[in-house]
Amino acid sequence: MSYTGHCACGAVTVTLEGEPFGVGQCWCRQCQRIAAGSASNNAIFQASQVTTTGDLAVHTYPAESGNDSIQSFCAACGTPVFGGSSAMPHVVAVKLGIIEQPHDLRPGMVMWTSEAPAWAVIDPALPQFPKSPPIPAAEVS
Repeated sequence: MSYTGHCACGAVTVTLEGEPFGVGQCWCRQCQRIAAGSASNNAIFQASQVTTTGDLAVHTYPAESGNDSIQSFCAACGTPVFGGSSAMPHVVAVKLGIIEQPHDLRPGMVMWTSEAPAWAVIDPALPQFPKSPPIPAAEVS
């Protein structure tokens, strides 16, 4: 399976080969800022599964974990495209909003519930983590 997508203006395109190894919803404060107050919904792919064209701008900031959080967005229109962490350079969190519909990707877990606002609607059937879930292992060749 592969997925394609693009930013709001079409200047950045992505091709995602294969299936993500996870899809999650993040309620950390930084994701709330990026998602206009809501959670960020992300499909987690190995970096080797992701191809991008177009000009991405990158903002890096220190996360609560002590690692650097990396946010990539279209340099032309500002659409969030990817998230990542210096602790997991082999992983790319692709924002679900850029992936072309229809697709069957939907969150299978919720993280940073400790920072969710009181009005947040969180599916009680999904595994929940007050902070970050366990870090996935690096891809083995």
